[in-house]
Amino acid sequence: MQQNINIKLSDEKLYNVAIDVKSFRLVQQLLDENPWFRQIIKKSDEIDEVLSAIKAKVDNYLEERIEALEYYRGQSIGNRALKKLEWRDYAALRILDYIDHTGQIFTDPNIKLNKIAVNNPFRLLYMAAKYGTGGAHYDFFMDMLWLFRQFSGAFKREVPSEKKFAKWLRRHPSGLDAEINKIRTNNKKRIINIIINKIDEGTIRDKKYTLSNEKTYDAKFRKVEAWWDEHLFHLRFAIRDPDYLNEMLNYSLSPETMKMLRESIKKGIPLFVNPYYLSLLNINMGNYPTATDSVIRDYVLPNKSLLNEFGKISAWEKEDLVKHGKPNAAGWLLPSDHNVHRRYPEVAILIPDTVGRACGGLCVSCQRMFDFQKGLLNFNLEKLKPKQTWPDKLHDLLSYFRNDSQLRDILITGGDALMSSDKSLKLILDYVYEMAKAKIEDNIGREEGEKFAEMQRIRLGTRLPVYLPQRITPDLAIILKEFREKASQIGITQFVIQTHFQSAMEITPEVVKAVERLQGAGWIVVNQMVFTAAASVRGHTAKLRKVLNDIGILSYYTFTVKGFLENSYNFTPNARMVQERHEEKYFGHIPKDNRDRVVEVLQQPDRVTSGITALIKDLQLPFLATDRNVLNLPGVGKSMTFRVVGITRYGKRILMFDHDSKRRHSPMVEKMGKVYIVESKSINAYLSRLDSLGENINEYQNIWGYSLSETEARMSVYDYPAYNYALTSEISNFEMPAN
Repeated sequence: MQQNINIKLSDEKLYNVAIDVKSFRLVQQLLDENPWFRQIIKKSDEIDEVLSAIKAKVDNYLEERIEALEYYRGQSIGNRALKKLEWRDYAALRILDYIDHTGQIFTDPNIKLNKIAVNNPFRLLYMAAKYGTGGAHYDFFMDMLWLFRQFSGAFKREVPSEKKFAKWLRRHPSGLDAEINKIRTNNKKRIINIIINKIDEGTIRDKKYTLSNEKTYDAKFRKVEAWWDEHLFHLRFAIRDPDYLNEMLNYSLSPETMKMLRESIKKGIPLFVNPYYLSLLNINMGNYPTATDSVIRDYVLPNKSLLNEFGKISAWEKEDLVKHGKPNAAGWLLPSDHNVHRRYPEVAILIPDTVGRACGGLCVSCQRMFDFQKGLLNFNLEKLKPKQTWPDKLHDLLSYFRNDSQLRDILITGGDALMSSDKSLKLILDYVYEMAKAKIEDNIGREEGEKFAEMQRIRLGTRLPVYLPQRITPDLAIILKEFREKASQIGITQFVIQTHFQSAMEITPEVVKAVERLQGAGWIVVNQMVFTAAASVRGHTAKLRKVLNDIGILSYYTFTVKGFLENSYNFTPNARMVQERHEEKYFGHIPKDNRDRVVEVLQQPDRVTSGITALIKDLQLPFLATDRNVLNLPGVGKSMTFRVVGITRYGKRILMFDHDSKRRHSPMVEKMGKVYIVESKSINAYLSRLDSLGENINEYQNIWGYSLSETEARMSVYDYPAYNYALTSEISNFEMPAN
């Protein structure tokens, strides 16, 4: 209690801070557009009077909007109820939620000092209008101006036409376009020439890759060009030094970028870009603007947000903080503090002690940057090779899956599952097979209603089809195919490569060949992307879905960038995520009575591309919208069910999340209740970032109004099959945390 008093006293001082001239003009504009609010300010001497008068105004409006009132009260919920709301209803409900949460204190990890925010938007507006004080920033007033416009009806939502959507789609090239391929070919030649020079100079030495027998430059070029098809070549010649990176990019990096790269290395942020992926970064885009590949650049080049925070990064997902013998934040007892991650009853992640703890490159927005910071994930490829004790440890880890009553889905990831050698990966899959087989045998002695969940789904989490498609070799395909064939015989039905394309520019002829090999091995390939600021521009995500579908990949998830200040540069507000869903992704909406056809298509992975193409043509869609737009909550689970219930003086929205009611959670969820998140970027700051990318921010105007959302239903293609026996209701390896 005393702490809250101190926080409020500290916050109270900020109300004496004068607003700037630019903000003052916005306030005057808001008052001019809303004479009723000007009258409230004029007549009121206390903030409570202001709140009462605003509430009365909104209540009067809602008397005619019963559907909105029921939604506000929680009497009607879900997507069906949300669809009944009008655009003005969104504003009315947000105003009431602001009032209901007035004075509430929220933890804001994005603030450097006291890390708290007191929600008092109408007091901030009142102080600004009455006295020119309050300490609020321009971004706050801009958000409030659009809120009042929405409530008054002056701000109307314009849903984009199919013609406009098609125009957005055409803005974004693909890595399969002929002109882009020419540019990449030149990039490849430039990189190969530099590598040859480095080998000749003795700057680079490698026992396997040597040019000592080649006498002419042409012979050397042909040999390195042949190496280009080997994934080990790209790993051994990966760029780890800023100056070398700049040379590879023809010295096109700015002095500011180079300074940041050097400071990042000193601070411990690894630099690791392999030659193939580097060839996708362009120094001259010909007829395309250089910003076209900004999505890729933002994934490999660090930014000030990450640089400033590295070393102080906190785990976003609280269940990743594991203490031996104690339940994680989701309540799960785990066999290891860094090998097994778990949120849900049915699925757990396995992170092997192999080279799978590394990746084909560093993603700047990586969800496991916390583990890179601790050194649990790294790029010391030689040191990451498995020790002699690994098979015994693997057996023990998989015993956890065998003896758990609910686990039926294992996601092998890292790092990156396919960074493991063929030998290591085969060992892991063989052990998974033996575990799954033993779990079936264990069930023979159990009665109906007491049987454990048997393994149904095996997933490999990897970005190597993107970072390094050369890794998908015929030998790897044989390993995957043989595992699938024998695992299918014991009842495992779902074999999934879960990958991570960020841009259609990452889809190259090499990628197409790699994906075909995976599909030929009987595994389906699905994609999850992170909705970074650069990837959130109009039409980008839709184009990615389209090109993925063209090569037989279904979209699985589109994620909000998670994390705190370290990812603020790449963060996209959740309002844009909701806008993308309703204004772009909906063009690929699959009618309910056709969704089972997607399941049928995936039952033949080696023919999935032609099946998807035929289905798209039949339904006359640009792509199949099979993904869900979600945020990984910092508590437990994924969701996009939220209401904007507050806003900080810096204009950052405060979201109140409910857990996804459409899936099964840890029992811990019942204890957790609502999850509150203070976003790391205001809407106005986000639009400024889009402006710097050359976007017309007028095309994003609707973003201001998206303040309510419901989680999409999971597509049936991603459901678990039903068991032909009665499963136990017992939940094992669970203990309710003390706090």
